[in-house]
Amino acid sequence: MLFSHISDTHLGLVQYGTDERAQDVYDVFNQAIDISIKDHVDFVIFAGDIFHVPNPNGTAIVQMGNGLKRLKQNNIDSFFILGEHDISRIRTTPIPYVYHNLEFSKYIGQGKPLEYKGVLLAGFDKIRKAEIPQYEDKFSEIDKIAQNHSGHKILVLHQGVTEFNKFAAEIQSTDLPKNFTYYAMGHLHDKDVKRFNHLNGPIAYPGSIELTTSEGIKDTKKGFFEVDISGEEANPNWIELDTRPQFSFQTKYQELSKTIDEISEKISNSKKKPIVEVKIQGENIETDQIQAQIARLNSLVLRCFWRISSKQISDSSVFLDRPNVIDDEMFRLSVDALGSEENASFAIKELLPILSSNQIKEASQLVYENFEKYKKVKKQ
Repeated sequence: MLFSHISDTHLGLVQYGTDERAQDVYDVFNQAIDISIKDHVDFVIFAGDIFHVPNPNGTAIVQMGNGLKRLKQNNIDSFFILGEHDISRIRTTPIPYVYHNLEFSKYIGQGKPLEYKGVLLAGFDKIRKAEIPQYEDKFSEIDKIAQNHSGHKILVLHQGVTEFNKFAAEIQSTDLPKNFTYYAMGHLHDKDVKRFNHLNGPIAYPGSIELTTSEGIKDTKKGFFEVDISGEEANPNWIELDTRPQFSFQTKYQELSKTIDEISEKISNSKKKPIVEVKIQGENIETDQIQAQIARLNSLVLRCFWRISSKQISDSSVFLDRPNVIDDEMFRLSVDALGSEENASFAIKELLPILSSNQIKEASQLVYENFEKYKKVKKQ
C-alpha cells in the first residue's frame, strides 16, 4: 500500500506581488496531484496549511477543489487537517470544510481515529504551545486505540517538534503518542525524517511544496513523500517537484561585474526564469554602479534582489536578511508590542498576509468583523 504525504501547500500565496509566483504554487501543487495519480497511491494526506490565508481567493479555492476532484476521479481518497494559516481567529467555518462537506476529501483534524483500508488514521489541527498540556489526555486515548490496532497507524499533526527545530517548536517527540507507525507532519518547511527509539515509526516533514516568503531565497529542493506501508515499517520516499530556481550569491563590490557574468552563465539555460539574490560586500559603494550591473540580469530573471553587507544602508532595492523562522520571530515581537497573543495572532497570521497580497477590501472587512466581535465581548 502506498500513500502521498503532502504539506504546506500555501495555495493563494502571492509572493512579491507577482502573478507568476502565485502560479508557481499552483503548478507544483498540481504536479504533486499528477504524480500521486500516476503512481497509483491508495490515498493522500494533506498535513495542514492548505491555504496561505484563512479566507483565500477564489482561484486558490478552485485549484484545491480541482486537485481533489481529480484524485476522486481516479479512486484516490484524501484526508486533511488544518494548519494555523487555515484557521481564522473570527468564528467562521474554515474554507477546507467545504471539501469535506462535498465529499471531495475527509477532515480528520479533531483527533477522532478512523479506519481506512486497514489503516488507522488520526489527526489534530494546529495546537498552540500553551494548549499542548490540554491534549495529553487526548494523545493518551488515541495511543491506546493505536496500540490495539494490528495494521499501520498514522498520526497527522501540524506542529514543530523540538528535535527538528527548537525555535519553531511547540512539542517534543516524547510528548507524542508512541504507538503510531508513521507521524505525518506539517508546519516546518524543510524536508526531514527522524526515527526515535521511544516511537514506533518515523516523524516525517515533507516541507513546503514551494519556497515561501518566510524561507528567504536559496537553492533548495521541494517536494513531498510517497510512503510505502506494504511491510511492517513505513518507508517514506522523497519525490522532488519542479520548482522555479532560486539562487543566492555573495560577491565583493570590486568583483561585482565578474560575478554578474558568472550568474548570467549559470542561469541562462533555466527552464523558468529564476529568482536571484546578490549579497555585496565592501565599503564606499556606489549604488548607481550596482543598479547598472544588476540591470544586466533583468531579461534572465523573474526578480533580482541585492543588498550590501556593510554598515551602509541602501535604498528600497536592498533585500534585507531574514531568519528562517521569521514568522515566529515576528509573532514573538508582536506579542511583546501588543501585549496579547490573541491580537498578535490576528495581526501577523491573518491581517498581514492579506495586506501583503494587496487585498485591501478583504483586509478592511476582516478588521471590521474583528471590531464587531470585540464590541460584543466588551458588552458581555
